[in-house]
Amino acid sequence: METAARQRLGVIGAGAMGAGIAEAAAARGIPVVLTDARPGAASEAIARIRAGAAKRRDNGKLTEEQYAVLAGALSAGAGIPDLAGCDLVVEAIIEDLAAKQAVFAEVEAVVAPDALIVSNTSSLPIGVIARALARPERFAGLHFFNPVPLMKLVEVIAGPKTAAPTLAALTAFARGIGKEPVEVRDTPGFLVNHGGRAYPTEAALALQENVASAAEIDAIMRDCCGFRMGPFELMDLTGMDVNFTVCQFLHQSYFAEPRLRSTTYHRYLLETGQLGRKTGQGFHSYAEGGDRSAPDPVFDVAPATRLVLAEDLPELRDFAAALGCEARLADDGESPVIGFPLGEDASAHAARLGLPRHRLVAVDLTFGLTRRVVLMGCVGSDGRSVGAVGAAVQKSGRQVSLIAESLGFVAQRLVAAVANLGCEMAQMGLAAPRDIDRAMRIGLNYPMGPLEYADWVGPARMLRILENMQALSGDDRYRPSAWLRRRAAGDCDIWTR
Repeated sequence: METAARQRLGVIGAGAMGAGIAEAAAARGIPVVLTDARPGAASEAIARIRAGAAKRRDNGKLTEEQYAVLAGALSAGAGIPDLAGCDLVVEAIIEDLAAKQAVFAEVEAVVAPDALIVSNTSSLPIGVIARALARPERFAGLHFFNPVPLMKLVEVIAGPKTAAPTLAALTAFARGIGKEPVEVRDTPGFLVNHGGRAYPTEAALALQENVASAAEIDAIMRDCCGFRMGPFELMDLTGMDVNFTVCQFLHQSYFAEPRLRSTTYHRYLLETGQLGRKTGQGFHSYAEGGDRSAPDPVFDVAPATRLVLAEDLPELRDFAAALGCEARLADDGESPVIGFPLGEDASAHAARLGLPRHRLVAVDLTFGLTRRVVLMGCVGSDGRSVGAVGAAVQKSGRQVSLIAESLGFVAQRLVAAVANLGCEMAQMGLAAPRDIDRAMRIGLNYPMGPLEYADWVGPARMLRILENMQALSGDDRYRPSAWLRRRAAGDCDIWTR
């Protein structure tokens, strides 16, 4: 297994994942034998791969030579004995420990002593699977992501007895088929499935608290933070049968860790069969003509021309200037008062600073003055000040999201949850700090990795957001990671080990 050219790959399981792994390797000219327990399944999968490649060739996305290499590298095996000549065997069957261990017992009986065998499991511990192996030193995890031909990330997971040369060979194999490997500790959910819990579950909690609609939360995360998809669009795409199951598995695996907790409504969607795009209904409706955009609020008051600053902060001064409003520090008793709370809701902000609740308008400026501005007022406000500021924002050419009172607005709390969980993964040593960021960007298409978010917002400010949310909510899902706390207290790089 010194070079990709010498490798012969065996893949067990002709489902989407197994077929994707086979296609990715075949595209690089690696001979692949695909097998499946169901008679004919491997041949059917290969026919689909070749048909898809032929279509890309006809559309000019593959050359004739590339098509010939891919199509010619694939062959179907009648069963595991046909994998005898393979240098590497990848298992991609159902997530069932007994089934996987039974398959590997058969594989060990037919392959050469120096052949490597791996599992593509996304949840079962590599060390547990390896307990039944005769030679666990040649076994590890290679966790690909669907669709395999397009997704670059591969998590490489060692078991307790995995040999260093095995890891090196698997890392080289992943690079040889155009992937970006990241070495990850053998823990529940590995890295990406673990780190990916914060974004959707915090959004689900904000929805359950009636802070904003699913469409509004999605729009905020796209427009204010640069996410390609809002959290509910993402959950609807993967499906509740996938994402809630992963959430529940990880929450249980980490002994009810609050940071990994989802919501009753998320579970309700699964139980009622509202799985997302695949059923036409999830957090959003996918019926023909359905509108999933966030509505623009209508304000029936004149735009504000003068704003009182709750604190003398550059963000508040820049906000007033962008709206073309006069900014004052002294309260005139009638103009809207604008504040920039971190982790607080508007009421807590007003109480702490002694501000007039009925005129306070809280603005989330954590991520700068973006094309969408998120506002919230205090409970009991008459709405006139919020309306005047909202109208001024719209006059400036920006969109407005008016949310109910929330600790940490929407973007603050979601990004803080992502960053905090990433810091905790660094604390646990799940991967090298920069690899955590790289894996989350590549594996989940996040605009930044979790530690990059902490660095962008600033460790001290991120810590303050989390501390305020924990103190005001009493919920330990917001308890700051020791990794973050130490870096906020000291003058050191956020990625320092």
